[in-house]
Amino acid sequence: MTPTAGMQKSAMPTPGLRIAVTPGEPAGIGPDLLVMAAQQLLNSQAATLIAIADAGLLQRRAEHLGLPLTLIPDDGTDTPLPPGHLRIAPVAMPGQETLGTPQSAHAHYLLTTLQNAVQGCLSGRYHALVTGPLQKSSINDAGIPFSGHTEYLAELTQTARVVMMLATDGLRVALATTHLPLRDVADAIRPQLLEEVCRITDHDLRVHFGIPRPRIKVCGLNPHAGEGGHLGREEIDIIIPTLERLRNDGLDLQGPYPADTLFTPKYLDAADAVIAMYHDQGLPVLKHKGFGQAVNITLGLPIIRTSVDHGTALDLAGTGNIDTGSFYTALRYAIEMARTTMSNTTGNTLATKLGSTSHKDHHHGA
Repeated sequence: MTPTAGMQKSAMPTPGLRIAVTPGEPAGIGPDLLVMAAQQLLNSQAATLIAIADAGLLQRRAEHLGLPLTLIPDDGTDTPLPPGHLRIAPVAMPGQETLGTPQSAHAHYLLTTLQNAVQGCLSGRYHALVTGPLQKSSINDAGIPFSGHTEYLAELTQTARVVMMLATDGLRVALATTHLPLRDVADAIRPQLLEEVCRITDHDLRVHFGIPRPRIKVCGLNPHAGEGGHLGREEIDIIIPTLERLRNDGLDLQGPYPADTLFTPKYLDAADAVIAMYHDQGLPVLKHKGFGQAVNITLGLPIIRTSVDHGTALDLAGTGNIDTGSFYTALRYAIEMARTTMSNTTGNTLATKLGSTSHKDHHHGA
């Protein structure tokens, strides 16, 4: 599996490319990551970063870390800034944070940062969104049902089906199902679900990664991909017929393969992405290969969204003793995906592929 063309760490500048960043949980390491990023030459090297956050939060974290930080109100311009400077579209946070201790009082602030960032992406003010890690429990403790970034962004953008994909150099893994108990996975693998996941993955690899005809290899659900029906019939009854139908529509889908066979160089070297049937079928392999240098990408949205592959690390907040690798990887992917999308002229849209199943009536739940 080859990396996206041009997705190198020493990217050339793209004038006018603007990346929104939400640092996430105030008590965690998200603010640290953004303050540390501001010390680099990212703003002049590749894109303009805009923090969607509380100004006082970032200033306090910079002081705690002993790092300089000058915040510049975002006025839509992209003049390169020197290290230690960062553009900000401020969102007021009630009270102050306590390092390592999330507060439910900050729930509405956190959701507002996401709302503002998404609206900015939809309006064209920002070209991509990078999200820092959230503490789901503090939002739920505020009485707001919240299952995660992915689901909330789907709601904000009125997107009926999104796909979680994790990527690192040399491997991309998309998931047919995500956070389900293992006993529920088999019931969730239905033809419509699998078709939508395959189409979204194919579409976004073309548009956001610049791959003209993505080669996608698909895992079976059962050991040995069902062993001809002796270890389960999901492959025979659901997966194989769905893949055959999509191949007739021009998608380059191969499989289903036993997962313990597919995740080997012989197969991965000839693939642009893998679709795994469930969370722990695909992600342990990817995290073994690239933990700390991996990125979480939400496919299917009308915006580009990447995120770190780790949590809030509450115990490390304010220590400066953190690994920034995943955050910089998320920035790098967001920049390159935005650059590729801006130059893409295929004209394909997800709506034409999925029809009326792409969107649902929007009911804002927060």
